[in-house]
Amino acid sequence: MQQVPSELIVLNPDEYAEFVSSIAAIRTLIQTWQARGSFGFRRIPGLRDLSPVTLIRQALVKCPDRYPSTKTADLRFVRDKALREDLRKDITEVNSSFINGQWKMATVLGGSVIEALLLWKLQQQNITHLETAILSRSIKKSAGQLEKWDLHDYIEVADELKLIKPETVTQCRLAKDFRNLIHPGRAERLGQQCNRATALSAMAGLEHAVNDLTP
Repeated sequence: MQQVPSELIVLNPDEYAEFVSSIAAIRTLIQTWQARGSFGFRRIPGLRDLSPVTLIRQALVKCPDRYPSTKTADLRFVRDKALREDLRKDITEVNSSFINGQWKMATVLGGSVIEALLLWKLQQQNITHLETAILSRSIKKSAGQLEKWDLHDYIEVADELKLIKPETVTQCRLAKDFRNLIHPGRAERLGQQCNRATALSAMAGLEHAVNDLTP
């Protein structure tokens, strides 16, 4: 339990009590084994007639593999709850990947979240304004097929519509370039690879985008 983030332990009161009691029982058994040399699982009074290991496994199966950290931006401006929570999970994973030195994951996933946020914002815009911005930036894409656009297109049209600030545009463009390193051929041609710097650039673009899109 100490190795599992508390936000991932999503159980009702009875399940949580069973989970905690099972962990305590195993700790007690280990202490007994170390002191006396004897070892054996027994039923825990008040709980189901199953091994503590089984009870713990059944509890963990009910818990999610990912859950937004309480420190992650709430993204309340995204009205679709399912999308909002999914994006928050991804942002949590970006931050976690950076902390763990997983530069490629932080770089690529950071760019992916930027793309999703800009897509969402453009979907809220008047189609006439979108078409004008598309023509202005010479983008050969349809306003009615936003889901088929690339990150480059989202950034340029969002810039044209003044949905994000100039410094955000700069950071997002960097994130877009580094995100492309997911393709081995491109990385080889450019002689580049994901590292701490690319991860920081992607995270900076993401933070700027969140700040600009938050009312």
